[in-house]
Amino acid sequence: MQEVGALARVGGRNSWIAWPAGLLCAAVVGALAWLAQPMLPVSVAWMGDMLRAASAAQVPAPAAQSVATLAIAPGDIDCRALYPDGLWAELTWTPHVLLSQDYAAPATSVTSLTDALSPSVRITCHWRTEEGGLIVSTLAGVASDAGPVAEASLRGQGFACTTDDDAVVCARTSGDVVEEHTIRGGLWLSSVETRWHPDAYGARLTAHIWG
Repeated sequence: MQEVGALARVGGRNSWIAWPAGLLCAAVVGALAWLAQPMLPVSVAWMGDMLRAASAAQVPAPAAQSVATLAIAPGDIDCRALYPDGLWAELTWTPHVLLSQDYAAPATSVTSLTDALSPSVRITCHWRTEEGGLIVSTLAGVASDAGPVAEASLRGQGFACTTDDDAVVCARTSGDVVEEHTIRGGLWLSSVETRWHPDAYGARLTAHIWG
C-alpha cells in the first residue's frame, strides 16, 4: 500500500509540472506564429509562382544553327564544326592521325571545275595517317546557280550524279580514290579519300553540314 501511495504522489507532482510546461510551449508557438506573420504574403506569393511555373507551357529551346548557315554567314569556321561528333571521334582516334586545316582550294582532280565555280573557301581539312591514308574535305561558297555547271562538268569526267530541288551530289571511285561533291544552297562540299575510307564518310558529312 505504501508503494502505491508513493507512485500516486509522484504522478501528482508530474501533472503539476506538465501544466506550466504546456502553457510555456503554447506561448512559444504563439510567439513564433506572431513573428511569422510578416512572411505570410511572401510565402503565398512564392507558392503561387511555383504553381504557375509548374503549369506553364515549356518554351522549346532555340534550334541550333546548321553548319551551312554558319558557313554562309561572315565569320570563321573550323574543322571541328564541319564534323558530327561520331565521325570526329572516329577520325581523331585513328592511330597516328594528323589533322591540319587551311584555305586550300578543293582537292578535286577536275581542276576545270574549280576554275568554273571560283569557290570562296571557308575551310579545308586535311587528315593524314602514318600508313599513307589521306582525306581532304573543303567547304566553300559558290554562286547560287553553280549546281548545273558542276553537274555538267563532273558527268563529263565519269562521275555519277543525282539531283533534287536544291542539291547536286556527284561521286566517282577510281582505284583507291573516292571523290565526292555536293553543291547546295550556295555551298560546295568537296571530299577526296585516298587509301582511307571511313564508313559513309561523305554522306555523314553532308547530313551534318546541311542538318
